[in-house]
Amino acid sequence: MTERPDAIDSPSRRQFLKGTAAVASAGATAASWVPMVHAAGSDVIKIGLVGAGGRGTGAAEQALTADSATKLVAVADAFGDRIEESLSALKGSGVGSRVDVEKDRQYTGFDAYKKVIDQVDLVLLTTPPAFRPIHLTYAVEKGVNAFVEKPMAVDGPGLRMYIKACKDAKAKNLSLVNGFCWRYFPPRRETMQHVFDGKIGDIVSIETTYNSQGVWEPRRTREQCSSDMEYQMRNWYYYSWLSGDHIVEQAIHGIDTIGWALGDKLPIQCWGVGGRQSRTDAKYGNIWDHFSVVYEFPNNVRATHQCRHWVNTPNRVKDYIFGTKGMADVFGNSITGPESWSYRPGRGSKKSATPDMYQVEHDEMFAALRAGKPINNGEKAANSTLLAIMGRTAAYTGENITPDQILNSKLDMSPAKYEFGANPVAPIPIPGVTKVV
Repeated sequence: MTERPDAIDSPSRRQFLKGTAAVASAGATAASWVPMVHAAGSDVIKIGLVGAGGRGTGAAEQALTADSATKLVAVADAFGDRIEESLSALKGSGVGSRVDVEKDRQYTGFDAYKKVIDQVDLVLLTTPPAFRPIHLTYAVEKGVNAFVEKPMAVDGPGLRMYIKACKDAKAKNLSLVNGFCWRYFPPRRETMQHVFDGKIGDIVSIETTYNSQGVWEPRRTREQCSSDMEYQMRNWYYYSWLSGDHIVEQAIHGIDTIGWALGDKLPIQCWGVGGRQSRTDAKYGNIWDHFSVVYEFPNNVRATHQCRHWVNTPNRVKDYIFGTKGMADVFGNSITGPESWSYRPGRGSKKSATPDMYQVEHDEMFAALRAGKPINNGEKAANSTLLAIMGRTAAYTGENITPDQILNSKLDMSPAKYEFGANPVAPIPIPGVTKVV
């Protein structure tokens, strides 16, 4: 692999706090960088963007907004037109003056991420989920801090790779902040803290729902694309190897609430159902359009999750936590029962105005870096990703699924080759036919 250029790591460009971090298991030390905060805030953090779609563009703007001494210096995407659209939007935004990405720092192709990571201090990883473990592993190898959009992987082998990268990042004292944005929403944080403080008693059950009319329609036809691979990547949401299906890519926010409420502990098992009833046209790839899953936790705690993408039906995105003394309406930011409570901005709450949760996660990430205390919440993100993959697998196969079955799974959903050419699509799963691997 290409080593980072000496100029990037030069002490003349930045000073260091905590020059080494102990690695107990190896009895050695690992270099750790944190930019020294000067009175004038002159240390510039170089940011790279890998994945220049809508979410990536938003993350770049939020990163630049979070810290005035930042600069976007390199961008990578599979497609050049996505880079052009992203940079155009960013240059027209309030942070446009700190978008410094000349043509020779705009990279396309499957290995483009390396060229970005090799020259930055912090990378935003916002590609389709399939690439997340590969990209994070390389960033950690190069000692680069990372913001990683959810989910963290789409299958067991990818999740194992991601978990190892998390541990390596912690050993190197690198920042690893995930995109589970609901954990950064102040009203929700206050609501969850009341749950943790026992205001609803012991948790008995949890109900999460992410029912919507779906996401964007396929963007291009097969005839408009040069290969199977380009077609699938242009329409990545509809292919399970790229997105993990919508229970893993989108509805995972509700599943993350389950993990959060229960202290990110693993369930005993889960079972579920689902299918492809409304979104049946071939243009929708091989993903399903609805899931319903039950998670069994210790102490007879049950958590249910339902999600669907059906056009012309009502949306319902809700999370409820039921306890022995009451109930928490997590989206409603309220507690009912003997110790009832509701969030009121400016009335006893910490904030008089409600900040944007996407911005908060970047604000906290950069503030922690500047303070020399990088945030690494990667393991919690891995837990929620594991729950989502468990639920999908249970529904796909019709089997009861345990955490170990996913953590030890040999099902690698990635293509035979990462290149623009032929790429056969896996068949649509059928319970009782599709097997646990």
